[in-house]
This record gives sequence, structure tokens and C-alpha cells, in this order.
Amino acid sequence: MISFENFFSTTRESPLAEHHVALRAALVDHYESDEHGRSREWDAALAGMPTTEVTQYKLDEGRISLTQPSSLELDIELFTSQLKAFMPWRKGPWQILGVPIDTEWRSDWKWDRLQPHITPVTGRNVLDIGTGNGYFLYRMLGSGAELAVGVDPTRLFLYQFQLIQNLLPPNNAHLLPLRGEHLPAFNSFDTVFSLGVLYHRRSPVDHIGELLSFARDGGEIVLETLIAPGDENTILVPENRYAKMSNIWFLPSADALENLLRRVGLENVRTVDVNITSPKEQKTTDWMEFQSLADFLDPDDHSLTVEGYPAPRRAIVVGNKPG
Repeated sequence: MISFENFFSTTRESPLAEHHVALRAALVDHYESDEHGRSREWDAALAGMPTTEVTQYKLDEGRISLTQPSSLELDIELFTSQLKAFMPWRKGPWQILGVPIDTEWRSDWKWDRLQPHITPVTGRNVLDIGTGNGYFLYRMLGSGAELAVGVDPTRLFLYQFQLIQNLLPPNNAHLLPLRGEHLPAFNSFDTVFSLGVLYHRRSPVDHIGELLSFARDGGEIVLETLIAPGDENTILVPENRYAKMSNIWFLPSADALENLLRRVGLENVRTVDVNITSPKEQKTTDWMEFQSLADFLDPDDHSLTVEGYPAPRRAIVVGNKPG
């Protein structure tokens, strides 16, 4: 079982320290007491990975890269199979000790769209809700963040993150296998990210309220979510599935989302980007062999999903907690 003592040690002098007891209890309730069916398989795969600490790595480029040390004799074919034990790889891309990982999402494209519009994360403590395998945490560190904490309940993503951490020198990226609703009200993070989470939540108001409770007074909220085309009165609630996904609850227009954020209490709310997702940005690869966006669209009209709804478009909306 993966340990989180490094997180607690690193943050013992930070404002997060007062929440350590609550976080330990949440980890017991939602991680330690509920072993995943593949945990032993992943534990064995993780234990079999090369034991080395890279000295050359890049966290500030689209493809996060960890360069193979010259002292490490590596069987690339074997190492590739070891990495594939942790499939599917959804967020990236990566280059790990010479092995390129072509992930389902070009997550770097999303980062490139949002970074110019947010307060630079240099020197800031940031929280990423639904972080996946931590790709964005490393991009935040690469952009100068002081502390990058992510939460995501998916066990496989935790193992992907941990194998990267085991190769990197000690750093201030941390992933806790929790959901946003499991967290205490930190009231301390300079920037809180929620990228691709809102539409999975049954209550968008509750989720936005959680984001506000994590940020310090005046802190920044960066929200990226699926939206529907339309005016300030447009909200799409799929009858059953949306793009073959059953857990999609709430797709507002960008204007409707801005109105909701202001109503819940955010200030300085603005939509900074709207983008229609393309099959080049989200796709099936050798590292994620399941269906992806091309399978979710109407084969005769890619402006629609297979259910007949408007095809996925995503907005990035930024605002601030009142200070």
C-alpha cells in the first residue's frame, strides 16, 4: 500500500497541518479500508520498476520527460511492458526513461489554453481537484508552484503518479486518493483547479462551494468543464448518456455558468477560453486502447454526439474567492 507520510512531513509547518488529523481519517475511510481488486498486481508491478533517481527531467514542457541516467542499464522492451501494466494512461503525454507514452488526452493542450489567463502559480500553493495521474501537478511545479496537491480517487492514477515520483528527486507534488467532498475546508490555497469535474457532480452548487472552501480569501478558482451552446438561460441535462458517458449531469452555457459562479459567491468571473474538443486531443492510443472521442460522436455529423446532443465543447472560467 502506498504511503502518504511524505505529504504529512512536507506540510507539517504549513497551514495544512491543522487538517492532518481529518486527512488521515479520510484516507483510512476511503483508501486503506477499501482495497482495489488489482492493488496487489499494481504493488508488484511498482516494486519491479527500476530503482534510480533521475537528475535530468523537464516538467515545463508539453511532454513531461525523465531522462534515463547513463549509469542505468535498461531493457527498453521490458521497461515498456512494465509501464503498460499501469494502462490505461489517460493524461499526459510523458517520456519516461526513453519510453514515450502517448496518452488518451493531450493534456498539455488544455494547460496551454489556461496558463496565459490565470495568475502565475510561481511561489503559490495550489490544489487540483480530480487531478488524474498528476500530470497537471507536475506542470504546476514546472511553472514554479511552491506546493502542488492533487486529489483523485482512482487507484490506477495513484500508481501512475507514484511510479513517476519514485524516479524523480524529492519534490512538492502530492496526490491523495480522495474526492473533493472528502476534504476539510482548508481556506488556504492560493489557486484551486477543477479541470473536468463539474459535469460529473450531481450538485454543481455544492462542488463550487467546496472549491471556495479550499481557497484562501482572494484566492483564484480555475474551472474547466463541458458546456452547451446557448445563452445565459441554457442548461443541458442529458436524459441518459452524453457521449456514451452515464455520469454527466450538468452542461450549462458559458454565460449560464458565469451567472451560477457569481450567484454562489465568486468575484471577477470571466470565461477565458471556449474550445471544441477534437479527436486529435482525445483519442484511442496504444497506451489507452478503449473507445475515445471518435467513438462518441455521430459518425455522419461530428458536430453531434451519438445521442444527438451538441458535441463536446469545453470552457475555462476563472474567478476569485472574496477577499
